Amino acid sequence: MSGPTKPLYTVSGKSFTAVAISTAAKAGEWIQTRLGQFSKLEMKSSSRDLVTEVDKGAETMIRNLIRTHFPQHAFLGEEGVGGDEEDLLTPERAEQAEYVWIVDPVDGTTNFVHGLPFFSVSIALAHRGEVIVGVVYDPVRDELFVAEKGKGAYVRGKRARVSEEATLADSLLATGFPADTDRNLPINLLGIRHLATRSRNIRTIGSAALHLAYVSAGRLSGFWELGLNAWDVAAGALLVQEAGGRVTDTAGRPYRLTTRHIAASNGAIHDELVSELRAANATGYEPPSGGQ
Repeated sequence: MSGPTKPLYTVSGKSFTAVAISTAAKAGEWIQTRLGQFSKLEMKSSSRDLVTEVDKGAETMIRNLIRTHFPQHAFLGEEGVGGDEEDLLTPERAEQAEYVWIVDPVDGTTNFVHGLPFFSVSIALAHRGEVIVGVVYDPVRDELFVAEKGKGAYVRGKRARVSEEATLADSLLATGFPADTDRNLPINLLGIRHLATRSRNIRTIGSAALHLAYVSAGRLSGFWELGLNAWDVAAGALLVQEAGGRVTDTAGRPYRLTTRHIAASNGAIHDELVSELRAANATGYEPPSGGQ
């Protein structure tokens, strides 16, 4: 684990990125030891939206480790555990905060529950609504993706670059199956049906953070999904941008912490991807594209 814990960068004289790397590595190592050993499974919004004591324990661990270094910083976490009301924010409030850590302790909980080894720890730091540090760590493969605003993206310590596909027809895309089965899932399925015949192929591995990390590393040409949250995508969005790609909402508008419907790509295929989602009525916005 020496690679992920090695401090790589500093921001404004503070080792924000080093803390994010070390914290993700420690949490990921603990999460992996719990694979197949969790004792309590709960459902949140639906039977597709799961949480275990491992998710909650990992978020508490991450929060405590970060607060050791930055006690005044706020948090936005999927499970919302281990904090006072005033420093656990909503995405809307997070956009106004000076510094807020955005955490998904186990992105891919359903995979984790079933023993499928595709899940990740996602940690981002935003400054007044702009993501400045992003770390996605895959503990199973000991694979670390790191990005810092203006300093590029890295995977396993080497510079990450998005793929070079110039058309959707040559592209390998990824998406997911939203937990919201009443609205977002049917709409996302429209996009899958439409894009399956207009791209090289489509993959889904059950972790938005890993999908975005793979776009940044050039393994996927693009990714879209509806109904995501800041903790699912904040770190990955910075990875894609710093690797030379593009991230917007599915209507093509700039990414924000409040964005729920995400489109990310190598940049070259982005306009075509968004256009085809619009043609399939699969953006998640009422036509013409409405607000978030």
